[in-house]
Amino acid sequence: QVQLRESGGGLVQAGGSLRLSCAPSERTLNTYAVAWFRQAPGKEREFVAAISWSGGRTAYADSVKGRSTISRDNAKNTVYLQMNSLKPEDTALYYCAVDKQSLYTAVVRTSVLAYDLWGQGTQVTVSS
Repeated sequence: QVQLRESGGGLVQAGGSLRLSCAPSERTLNTYAVAWFRQAPGKEREFVAAISWSGGRTAYADSVKGRSTISRDNAKNTVYLQMNSLKPEDTALYYCAVDKQSLYTAVVRTSVLAYDLWGQGTQVTVSS
């Protein structure tokens, strides 16, 4: 049973920054695309950002484009989401997810249905 562990969430004021981390339990997971999703109470889970296994291709939701950066360090088996200029609307539980169908490809998917493995989430709260 492979697992993902998210960390780095917290409480920040509007305009602040956070860096979220996702660490898979096995190195083999670093051969797949990884994405970040978020879900606020009463809302649907939505796509935030994704990165291919090599880090050569990325995708961002319009709501975070220009102020967020997804990256990965496969040697450390870790994927990061740097978020700057945070807004109260960014408040949500942030999940890391793995797309197993993307093995050794440049595939970057944005649909929640494309992802097979999910972490427990890390809470991000942005105050006004």
